[in-house]
Amino acid sequence: MSRKNYIFTSESVSEGHPDKLCDRISDAVLDAFLREEPEARVACEAFATTNRVVIGGEVKLSDRDRLAEHLDRVPSIARACIKDIGYEQDAFHHATCEINNLLHAQSAHIAQGVDAAEGKDEGAGDQGIMFGYATNETDALMPAPIQFAHAILRRLAEARKSGAEPLLRPDAKSQISVRYEDGKPVGVTSIVLSTQHADESQSSADIRAIVEPYVREVLPDGWITPQTEWWVNPTGTFVIGGPDGDAGLTGRKIIVDTYGGAAPHGGGAFSGKDPTKVDRSAAYAARYLAKNVVAAGLADKCTIQLSYAIGVSKPLSIYADTHGTGDVRPAEIEAAIPKVMDLSPRGIRTHLALNRPIYERTAAYGHFGRAPDADGGFSWERTDLVEALKAAI
Repeated sequence: MSRKNYIFTSESVSEGHPDKLCDRISDAVLDAFLREEPEARVACEAFATTNRVVIGGEVKLSDRDRLAEHLDRVPSIARACIKDIGYEQDAFHHATCEINNLLHAQSAHIAQGVDAAEGKDEGAGDQGIMFGYATNETDALMPAPIQFAHAILRRLAEARKSGAEPLLRPDAKSQISVRYEDGKPVGVTSIVLSTQHADESQSSADIRAIVEPYVREVLPDGWITPQTEWWVNPTGTFVIGGPDGDAGLTGRKIIVDTYGGAAPHGGGAFSGKDPTKVDRSAAYAARYLAKNVVAAGLADKCTIQLSYAIGVSKPLSIYADTHGTGDVRPAEIEAAIPKVMDLSPRGIRTHLALNRPIYERTAAYGHFGRAPDADGGFSWERTDLVEALKAAI
């Protein structure tokens, strides 16, 4: 029997965290290529350090003659991301940092494994395992610790960018420890928040005075008590931040991007990868399926695992776990899933309409637990499979 009373902790990082800045650049490059061609192939990585960003990886357009033209636009895309995040530091400024663009054409050997051909369906872009998870402990069907850790930083970013809090700077991390009783989140035992700020004379107490009202605004009523521990900028001064304070790399915050450690992770990063890469698209599909299982009332919690081989069109396995909370057997869910969704790489992209420039917005504050957008962003957060799943079981 699973535990009912415990404390669980998750962390988030802001859009100005060096790793998240790199995720943002990688996904902005992906979106730029998808705007030009919905079937573009992109695997874009970024590295950031003091006054420098290095961008590398592989891209493919059907017209190779146009590729060089679009590659030339990549540095300006990166600068736009840095500017929007808010970096105007002496040692990391959107206008003056050096951008090294090393993107090049995709390997023909990778392409031949993925592309459809005579007698062969389009295959997965790589082998691997992907997990999706959902739980009814929040309205977004996400684990509470990661959902609220994201919400705190997103609210602080809004206040910073609006001018309401001009002394805050882009780099920040949050961490909350949530107390569960009878399996449900009921309070916060500790709040950890480190945020870059403008002035070395500002103390931890000064920063707490700025951020505490926003933290209280975001967390549910009654979750913060006199016993809640606060750790705001616990090391003191945090003026040197962003890539000047610590290097960043695309794909290094995969637990922040998903479920905050509350569910398994297949190990593959998302950002900078076009949706032929099942690391991304099948993880989105697994979340979509798990969320619809929970939304349908078939279980209070659900984990879905999918597995793929490079160049092979169908998943090798489908696994479901309802953690003892289900009204139906997991095997019945596993049997129903292929009846309601084509889980080939092409089927996933078609069902969720993933061949669109919808990825830059995913680069910070989580890929899951977000409201679906009118233009198709976060389509994997829809709950439109509920009736189909019920009918298939």
